[in-house]
Parts: sequence; structure tokens; C-alpha cells
Amino acid sequence: MTLSDAMLAMEISSPGAPDVLKPCSMPVPVPGHGQIIIRVAYAGVNRPDALQRAGLYNPPANASCLPGLECSGTVVACGPGVTRWEIGDKVCALLPGGGYAEYVATHESHTLPIPEGVSMRDAACLPETCFTVWSNIVMRGGLTGGERFLVHGGTSGIGTTAIQIARALGARVFATAGSDVKARFCESLGAERGINYRSEDFSAILTKAGGADLILDMVGGSYIPLNIKALADDGRLVQIAFLQGAKAELNFADLMVRRLTLTGSTLRPQSDLAKARIAAEVEAHVWPMVASGALKVVIDSEFPLTEAPAAHWRIEAPGHIGKIVMKVED
Repeated sequence: MTLSDAMLAMEISSPGAPDVLKPCSMPVPVPGHGQIIIRVAYAGVNRPDALQRAGLYNPPANASCLPGLECSGTVVACGPGVTRWEIGDKVCALLPGGGYAEYVATHESHTLPIPEGVSMRDAACLPETCFTVWSNIVMRGGLTGGERFLVHGGTSGIGTTAIQIARALGARVFATAGSDVKARFCESLGAERGINYRSEDFSAILTKAGGADLILDMVGGSYIPLNIKALADDGRLVQIAFLQGAKAELNFADLMVRRLTLTGSTLRPQSDLAKARIAAEVEAHVWPMVASGALKVVIDSEFPLTEAPAAHWRIEAPGHIGKIVMKVED
């Protein structure tokens, strides 16, 4: 297949508010060793995109300068060494960046088949959240059936995915959210208890329930000591972001006496091999959940690629529930 030389993309013209996202023409990427080129159908919108736009999250070396960490689409070119994919395959993929464009390059091992019965739109919303949730609550956090699991931001893309995956694993799920309506939505996804953090004390609720065996947190700041309080003995706290700040004062004697584990990760800077291992686990364990209906994509809203600023205003607004996605291919 012959590709055009140029493509439409949405670039960050300068660090700032959503309006700094501007349409531009860029060269179509050329696949390197082990890489494929995807003609993007839909691109997921995630908070790291907004952080990058604001100048707070630089892409890794050799990654595209464009935002966009996940997409669905069609394979249109394969680089040297590619063995799994062929031109014309319909796929979804975790990206090092570059999803806000008509074409994007990614490693073949970070690319997965679209689960049976899943639309291109919904498939674009799976990679970033599924890779993040599975690698942190299972591969890092060791969540097992019967354990008590707390996720903060229960109606975010990460939160809605974490609730459903943890429930499918047989965990008892608790989730915080910013309103009673959102708390009840968490319960509709499988949470045993949705907690309105504006009016309820999540640490007291978890302590009364016996303590959380695992907490997945992207808030940080004042939540960190409250998370420690909410953990059961031998509990684990996994940190994946710091929306409220990365600093807190802690009494580390609690960690020793109660045998607690504090850990965390970021997905984007990890090696190609590490991401390939996560991809293999997701395909083996999470894709069957999607196929069975145990895990469903929750879509908040859809925007055209050229309305990326509106998509970013939406993800930064307090009212959204689930994933925000952009349609790229006409």
C-alpha cells in the first residue's frame, strides 16, 4: 500500500490550556524495526495527554511529540522484523505518543487484535486503561479473589476499568467518586460500595469493612496518609499519578508494624519489552473479560480529531464519566 507523504495531526503549539492544540500537516511516520504504521480510526483521550499539553509530562526520547497514547485502526505498513501483523489487520494499540493524527507508529508487540464484538470506537478506549489497570492491580499489586480493593476516581476511564476487572477477579470493590450520582454509577459497574468523597470518609468506611488489601490511587497529596490508614495489615498501595501533589508527611512506623507495601508505576516510560509483557497478559486475561461482557467500555463523549481542544476541556471538567474518544478516520 502506498501512503501519502503528509497527514493531518493535532499538535501542541505551546504549553498551555486546551486551545493550544492546533491542526497541522506532518510527515507520515516511517516504521522502524519491529514497528507497524496504523491508519487511526479513533484515538483515546487520557489525562497524560492533558499533562503533556500543559507542559508537565514530556514524552520519552524517540517518541512522537504529538499527544495520544492509544488508538484503534488498520495496519497500513510493517517495518523490518514484524511477524504478527499484516497490512489490512484491524487492531488497537498502546502508543508511545502520536495518536492525535491520521497515522501513527507503534511496536508490533504493543498492538492487540480488536476483541470480538467490540467496535473500533470502543477498542480505541481499551489499551491505555487496560494496560495500566492490569499491570498495577494484578502484576504489581497482586490482587486476588476475595480481597478488598479500593480505587479512587471510580468514574474515570481508569476507575471504570479497574472496578470491572477487580470484580471479574472476584474482589470486593470499593470506589470513590465526587457525587452521589457518580458513587451509584460505580455500584452499577460492580462496586460493593461507591463512596462520595465530598461527604464521606473513605478511610473510615474501609477500616470498618476490615481495611483495603489493595488501593489504586491517582490522587496523592492528602490522600496518601488516608490511604495508609485505610489499608488492612499486609495491605498494598499502588500509586499511578499525583493529581493533588506528590508530597505527604507519613509515619513510616505504620509500614513496619503493619507490614504495608507502597509501590507505583508510570506506563509510558517503560521499555518496549516491559510493555510487550503487559500486552501479553492483557490479551490472555483481560480480552476474555471483554469478550464475555464482564468488562465493557464506558464512553462519556466523542469528538472529531479537529475538536481536540473541546475533548481536553471535557476531560478536565468534573462531570465526565468514563472515556473520551476522538474520531480520526472519516
